Amino acid sequence: MINRRIVVIGAGPGGLATAMLLARRGFKVQVFEKADRIGGRNAEVVLGRYRFDLGPTFLMMKYILDELFEESGHATDHYLDCRPLDPMYRLYFPNKSMLVRSRPEDMRREIEKAFPGEGAGLDHFLSAESIRFKKLYPCLQREYGSPFDFLSGTLLSALPHIAPGRSLYDVLSTYFRSEELRLAFTFQSKYLGMSPWDCPGLFAMIPYTEHAHGIYHVMGGLCRISEAFAQVAREAGAEIHTSSPVKQVLLDGRKACGVELANGDKIACDDVVINADFGYAMSTLFPENTLKKYKPAALRKREYSCSTFMIYLGLDKTYPEAEHHMIVFAKDYKKNLESITKHKTVSEDLSVYIRNAATLDPSCAPAGHSALYILAPVPNNTSGINWEEHKAAYRDRVLDLIEQRTPCKDISQHIREELILTPDDWEKNLSVFLGATFNMSHSWDQMLYFRPHNQFEEFDNTYLVGGGTHPGSGLPTIFESARISSNLICRKYGVAYPEPKLFTEEPQA
Repeated sequence: MINRRIVVIGAGPGGLATAMLLARRGFKVQVFEKADRIGGRNAEVVLGRYRFDLGPTFLMMKYILDELFEESGHATDHYLDCRPLDPMYRLYFPNKSMLVRSRPEDMRREIEKAFPGEGAGLDHFLSAESIRFKKLYPCLQREYGSPFDFLSGTLLSALPHIAPGRSLYDVLSTYFRSEELRLAFTFQSKYLGMSPWDCPGLFAMIPYTEHAHGIYHVMGGLCRISEAFAQVAREAGAEIHTSSPVKQVLLDGRKACGVELANGDKIACDDVVINADFGYAMSTLFPENTLKKYKPAALRKREYSCSTFMIYLGLDKTYPEAEHHMIVFAKDYKKNLESITKHKTVSEDLSVYIRNAATLDPSCAPAGHSALYILAPVPNNTSGINWEEHKAAYRDRVLDLIEQRTPCKDISQHIREELILTPDDWEKNLSVFLGATFNMSHSWDQMLYFRPHNQFEEFDNTYLVGGGTHPGSGLPTIFESARISSNLICRKYGVAYPEPKLFTEEPQA
């Protein structure tokens, strides 16, 4: 055991991955979570006999998860049952639909069915974007705590591939002619809470890794990932305390030296790792007037992602003809996203994502029943929308759209359990700053060195993990943030740690 004490604030996937890695490396780790359950936005929602993921619903880049377990002395499949999905999802356009397959040859056939003559674009896409991915992804696995980090050989060799001045939509338009097919390969910008017309082109990495490496369902829900991290962390000696909110970080000058809990207990430590939502943490966890760069006035000048309107439905009927994942595009998708991200209004023309997990995973609902997870992108709380006033009508519009355009034709008649979360709920009940569920926006001026640093620049002995720091939102990058911050702490104390593996995996054949 290394005689160094680490306190982690927040038991989300980033905090729990950090606890797992550092406990395995010999640190004494304590995790404090204010909720009565672990997981953060990766937690489980239980409604009677129905179970849902609160947030993420599928796993990309599984090899990163495998590496974290390997670095902790374990194997993923000892704790989790990860099933590759094929088909990955079905896309519903206004006048047609397309099945999205995991194997390139199958996907090429699906493209030709829906968009004759466009299949060859997939080969061009996979070939060109594999080069971008292999060059750029290593840049996301290192820290950017200094401007001199821009001079690293890794980043310099990647510069020709960052697509400066081009959006994700611009990049994908070079491979496909059809507007709808372009949307099929750019809607993934919503994983970052952004529009493909605004999302930097380098994020072509996201649709690439989806099509090259596939996506996975974790049996029991993706919430099992956080539970597995917690189990391994505890086995290595970490303590995880739920229903234990942190009131503030204790400071000795500009150094963190512990935390004070809401009950008045003070926990001394050598380093503090913050896994709370970044905006929430800056607004609540530091003594007044101690922050400089991220003081409240400056924090609100930053750009933030959209929010989400969530509906979790327990139904007394199954829909076997509906895919595991479904996406319904608005009739005018660009206008729909502009209303959300630019005008901050509720669009009449909606886009919706649905997960129908019961077709694969019987643990989420009783036999003969379904657990539908429904997400509609909406503005964050800078919009000023009164969601208590609009919630019921918006919910009805979402369900009407699903009944009109998917195989789930009669869901409103079979509801046994229901939960709705609005942007207000994300902010007030789940401590998500401005209800921005994908955290700070991933614009050019809020990435790498310009995003809050893993070794927090405001205070010594303080580290950040999660979607608000580098590399950004999404489970794979949150895992990487945990690895980066854990490695920085190890480097500080001269503790050996493995470097991330060089990515060499080829696309699926």
